[in-house]
Amino acid sequence: MLPTPPTFTKMASMAFPVVQSPRNSTPIFSSNKEQTPNWNALKFVRGKKLLKDLSTWGIGGPCNYFVQVFHQTHLLSAIRYYREFSIPYVVIGKGSNCLFDDLGFDGCVILNQIDFLERMEPGVYRAGSGFRFNHLGSLSCNEGFTGLEFAAGIPGTVGGATYMNAGANGQETANVIESVDIVTTEGNFRTLNRIDLTFGYRSSSFQDMDNLAAIVAATFRLERSGSAKKRQQELLKRRRATQPVNERSAGSVFRNPVNLGVSAAELIDKAGLKGCSIGGAMVSNIHANFLVNNGASTSQDMLNLIALVKDKVDSKFGVELEEEVLYFHPYWNYANWER
Repeated sequence: MLPTPPTFTKMASMAFPVVQSPRNSTPIFSSNKEQTPNWNALKFVRGKKLLKDLSTWGIGGPCNYFVQVFHQTHLLSAIRYYREFSIPYVVIGKGSNCLFDDLGFDGCVILNQIDFLERMEPGVYRAGSGFRFNHLGSLSCNEGFTGLEFAAGIPGTVGGATYMNAGANGQETANVIESVDIVTTEGNFRTLNRIDLTFGYRSSSFQDMDNLAAIVAATFRLERSGSAKKRQQELLKRRRATQPVNERSAGSVFRNPVNLGVSAAELIDKAGLKGCSIGGAMVSNIHANFLVNNGASTSQDMLNLIALVKDKVDSKFGVELEEEVLYFHPYWNYANWER
C-alpha cells in the first residue's frame, strides 16, 4: 500500500513498499496538454510538471495535475475540487522525504506555499505549514530562543516537520509545539492544542487522523537562551562534516531501531554497504543512512537499493529496518487512497 506523504496528506502511516514499476518506460501522462483554465483563482497545470523538480532526490516523472497554493483558502478549494471529482491528491512542501516514480503520479500534486510567519509574543511563533523549517530554526536561535536548534539542518517545511515529528541531536518538533491548525476532509478548519496530540519517534497523531486533509499552520513556544545560536552553529558544523550535504538525497532513509542502542547508519555501515550502488543510486560513503542520486538514478534503482540494504541488514543482524522516506506509486485508486 502507498505510504503517507511526508507533508500531511490524509492517510495512515504505512511501511515503505518495494513496488515494481510498470515495464513500459513511457511516461503515463502526455506532456503536450494545454494548461486548464483557473478554478476559483487556482492555476491548475496538466501533465507538464516533473516531480523530480519537486523532490530533493531529483527523481520522478510528470504528475497529471499540479497546483500551487499560497493561502489556506486556496488549499481548501483545491482539496474540495479533487475530492468532488474523485482525483487522488498529495500535498507536499520541499519534497525532502519523497520518492516519486519515473512514470509520474496519476493524480494531483498540491505544492504548499503557505509560508507566513507571525510572532505572537517573544518566543512564540506561528508559521504556515509551507514555511521553511530550517529558516524558522535559524531565525528563532538568532533571536535568542532555544528549542529549534536542530531545525536549521532539516530541509523540509513546518507542516512536514510537524507531521513526521522531525528531530535530531536530542531535540524534536513535538517538544515545542503549542498548537496546530488543520483543515479536515469535510472542509472545516480546526485548531488542536498540544494536549490533544500524541507524538512519538518520527510519528504523530496526524498520521492516524481519518479526517485530516492537511496541516495549515503550527504554533511553537520556545524558551529564551543565550547559547542557542552557538549550539546551532556547532550542530550545523557537525552536519556538514558527517552528512552528504552537497549530494541529492532525501535525508535519513531509515528510522533508527528502537531500544537497540545502535543507529540504522551503524548497521548499514557494519554490513559493508557504504558505497554500494545500483544504477545511479548509491549508499553514501559519508553517512550510510543516506542514499544518494548520483545524477542518473531511476525510481526503480532507488527502490532496489532500499530493498538490498534492508535484506543485507536483516540477514546479518536480524534487524528489519523501517523506512522514513515515502514512495508514491504512479497509479492510485481514489477509494484505496481514502482507506
